[in-house]
Amino acid sequence: MNRGTALGRGLSALIPSDILGVPSDGTTRGALRMIPLDRIAANPEQPRIVFKGAALEELAESIREHGILTPLLVRRIENGSYVLIAGERRLRASGLAGMVEVPCWVREDVGSREQLELALVENIQREDLDPIETAESYRRLCEEFGLTQEAVARRVGKDRATVANAIRLLRLPDFALAELRVGRISAGHAKALLGLPDDDLLRTVLREVIKDDLSVRATEQRVKAVLAPRRRAPAPQAPRFPHLEERICRTLGSRVKIESKPRGGKGRIVIEYFDEDELDRLVKRLGAA
Repeated sequence: MNRGTALGRGLSALIPSDILGVPSDGTTRGALRMIPLDRIAANPEQPRIVFKGAALEELAESIREHGILTPLLVRRIENGSYVLIAGERRLRASGLAGMVEVPCWVREDVGSREQLELALVENIQREDLDPIETAESYRRLCEEFGLTQEAVARRVGKDRATVANAIRLLRLPDFALAELRVGRISAGHAKALLGLPDDDLLRTVLREVIKDDLSVRATEQRVKAVLAPRRRAPAPQAPRFPHLEERICRTLGSRVKIESKPRGGKGRIVIEYFDEDELDRLVKRLGAA
């Protein structure tokens, strides 16, 4: 079985069909065994960021009553210890449930890099991953493993547009991502807010969405309404002081524009420069004047 096919099928491809099957060569590749909790190290590259206390306690109670129905997936490291590949929620809940040892599939043919990729894929395939964790997992698969969005989509069983839209959410400012993480807005709301051009405007609309409990459709309409006046390009105006602009331009050696306001006789002079050297020259020229 090649590696791409295994990842495309998810973790099920790594778990042998024979639950008690230990290979004839005597290795523990694919073996199912009970391992003490204190010999299992958490995955240092765990993609999941948030572990909700209430949900963990519910899982712990289920483990107390029924045991662990799905074994953890680990790989052996030095000194007879193991590092977790997948199943951190089950590992944490087992500790809460007072378990001393847990059932694990042991894989010795998985390297640390493949371990990270498997953990990312396994987490994405879970339904309880929040939108930001999902987007971060997609991004890491693209950036750290050199995968295209289409290749990521094949591995996790999604379409490419789903992957692309999820990654786009990471362009939101931190305050909006925080609201998405705690569930006050959905991924659909977040996608609509991405259309806003600056953080201040986004913050204003975000407050309206939360305060008025706007639907995704209503949020999209609100964003369109906010952007509508901004899309009307102002009518071009002929310069009011062309001769003065030309004189200043000749004096400074740079392009100059005089912008006057329609009332009060006020305005401003805009001097363009194209690099830091030219800016330094203009400052010296103005200082000498």
